[in-house]
Amino acid sequence: MEIIKAEQTNNSTIWNQLNSMGHEQVVFCHDEATGLKAIIAIHNTILGPALGGTRLWNYATEEEALTDVLRLSRGMTYKAAATGLNLGGGKAVIIGTPSMKTEPFLRRFGKFIDSLGGKYVTAEDVNMKTRDIEYMAMETKHVTGRPESQGGSGDPSPVTAYGTYMGMKAMAKKAYGSESLEGKRILVQGVGQVGMYLAEHLKKENAKIFIADIDDEKLKHVASKTGAEIIDNNKILDLSMDIYSPCALGAILNDETIPRLTCDIVAGAANNQLKDDIKHGYKLMDRNILYAPDFVINAGGLINVYLEHINEYSKERSYQMADKIYDSCLAIANRSEEQKISPQEAAMEVAQDRIDAIGKIKVRR
Repeated sequence: MEIIKAEQTNNSTIWNQLNSMGHEQVVFCHDEATGLKAIIAIHNTILGPALGGTRLWNYATEEEALTDVLRLSRGMTYKAAATGLNLGGGKAVIIGTPSMKTEPFLRRFGKFIDSLGGKYVTAEDVNMKTRDIEYMAMETKHVTGRPESQGGSGDPSPVTAYGTYMGMKAMAKKAYGSESLEGKRILVQGVGQVGMYLAEHLKKENAKIFIADIDDEKLKHVASKTGAEIIDNNKILDLSMDIYSPCALGAILNDETIPRLTCDIVAGAANNQLKDDIKHGYKLMDRNILYAPDFVINAGGLINVYLEHINEYSKERSYQMADKIYDSCLAIANRSEEQKISPQEAAMEVAQDRIDAIGKIKVRR
């Protein structure tokens, strides 16, 4: 393994980011033979090993990749803590395109994961499939989300979508007094696996579904299955809607987009939806838009791979645990209202309280 030189990534920026976000370890992985460039970020392991998927993305710069993996890994810490799982938070990003994925490329990355001795456990994420996990598993046991044919939990997307759906119903209960989504105008932005399954749940509720994505084929497929109306991805903020559900990449809620939102609720599966956790959480609150913190509402996928990781996986149990996302989201909304803080800050407090409490127990041993 080679460490990317400090000059390439701006050493002072790295340390500033690590200090501000509280990471334990960041590993830069490079293999010239396969072209592999990856970053593994371990945020916190107080509650258990850092579990988080590997994302493959064609980042414009290494700095952009670093910022993404640091934010994603911190989100995994909060997600596990707020959901009551005995896991820490970690994440990996690979810089490149799906065409780079070969058996040697993926197995080499598996060896990097294995070198961490179980402190980090990976799973699939954007542009990574269960087949890719199979190749990594040839070099390390510290993977989860393997195919069901191999005794794994398979694709976590259906459970992520189901948990998001339950969280959306909880937010509707808080905002409207009823959890029913019938007749609600709901925009799902991003109709990959999670967005597709979410739209199917919304169809069963007779919601008025709108979908947007950069992939025309996915849009046509989901529209044909659900009757959803396709919206130009560049015009989503012009749409009158009740609920906005971001299910693509992060930082979609920012200074430019929040003032233009027409919805009552934001409840989606994308990670790191707020460009700034504190600032933009309060901007939504100031506009009376109820926000479901992403690391709470999208925890279904983590639940799915966690059960596989501890050798207690069953589809029924996974969905039973994802059901509780409804209660978690409602509790966060109530805490936000009672304490007059944003839902994001309320959720972060819940997660941090559990980490601090368990940390004290471990110190006393």
